Amino acid sequence: MAARVLLQRRAVAPLTATLLAGGIVLYPSVAHAEAPTDYRSKKPIYDYDDLDAAPAKSNPSAPPASPEDGVLAHVLPPPAPAATAAAGPAPSHRRPTPTDRLAAQIRVARLFLHGQASRAEDAVNAAMDRAFDLERSFTGTVASLAPPRESGERLVPGLVYVLVAAMAGTVVSRRRGVVVRAAAPLALGLGAAWVVLPVTMGNVSELAWRYEQRFPAVADAHKRAREGVETGVRFVKVHADLAVRKVDETVVDARETVEGWVRKGK
Repeated sequence: MAARVLLQRRAVAPLTATLLAGGIVLYPSVAHAEAPTDYRSKKPIYDYDDLDAAPAKSNPSAPPASPEDGVLAHVLPPPAPAATAAAGPAPSHRRPTPTDRLAAQIRVARLFLHGQASRAEDAVNAAMDRAFDLERSFTGTVASLAPPRESGERLVPGLVYVLVAAMAGTVVSRRRGVVVRAAAPLALGLGAAWVVLPVTMGNVSELAWRYEQRFPAVADAHKRAREGVETGVRFVKVHADLAVRKVDETVVDARETVEGWVRKGK
């Protein structure tokens, strides 16, 4: 086996030498270990006949850039502009002229007049708003006192009846004292109003109660007076019922007595 390998190596060696010699003959430049020294003297492959097609040349006056310059250009920031150009023209300091002072005083006066006119306009607008609100509240209150249509009440004849009752009270109490002459028309008028216009008088009493609730003392006095009047009315009703019952009993007794006398007379 070793002899066979040795024979194969001896046969390959002449073939390798032959191929190497042929390559040197066909390509002699491959045999050189170094490139030619004057490689810049060679003529370029492409000739630029047109000047516009030729590559741009660098400025011969500018010095060639070194690798250190490129590194510094990437690291350092660009140079700042001159301080005089950035600062601009120097400010001029001058004293105000009489015209400038007069313009300032006129500006202050105009601002003062504008503020006063604005305040006056706001005050007028607020007063008009309050007046409109008061008018709207008054009209709404008067409209709420009117009776509904389904109640059947009519204000015109009812108010006429109330006025006639008040005038009758003045006529009746003409020769009485001052207190009676003042209270009689009011009492007769209110009584006629409650009889003729009960729904309207109920709305008026509710409105008066709402206004009285704003003053606790007046509301308490009105409540006590109303409770006293209601108590008096109930007391009068009870006594009236007792009186009617007593009268009925008396009438019944008298009738029975008369009937007994009639029977005895027969």
